[in-house]
Amino acid sequence: MLVSAANRHDSLFVEPILDSMPAIRIGGRGHPRRRPLKLHGDKGYDNPRVRRYLRRRGITARISRIGVDSSTRLGRHRWVVERALGWLLSYKRLALRYDRTAATITALARLAVTLICARRLPTN
Repeated sequence: MLVSAANRHDSLFVEPILDSMPAIRIGGRGHPRRRPLKLHGDKGYDNPRVRRYLRRRGITARISRIGVDSSTRLGRHRWVVERALGWLLSYKRLALRYDRTAATITALARLAVTLICARRLPTN
């Protein structure tokens, strides 16, 4: 998770997010993966800098091209992201941004993610 100003373009944060990603541990042998296999993105991520970075890291880019592809192909993948953002914005302090400091907003966002995950756990 990364907190930034509202007027910053999302594609600027692809590299810091993927570089700070923890190892992906899937039970079994071998080293844990340090990168995802694919990255799905809309037309906002269609620029040479992002594509070069993904190619260098060995990540398959599934990004709609500006003026060529339709964004409807990414619908089911985009819905997952929009749903998660909806869950986060159900917390009023995150939606209205009462607090100005990045540290406070990051702490509130992490708390919200923790609460969302705790509610998704099965109850026995």
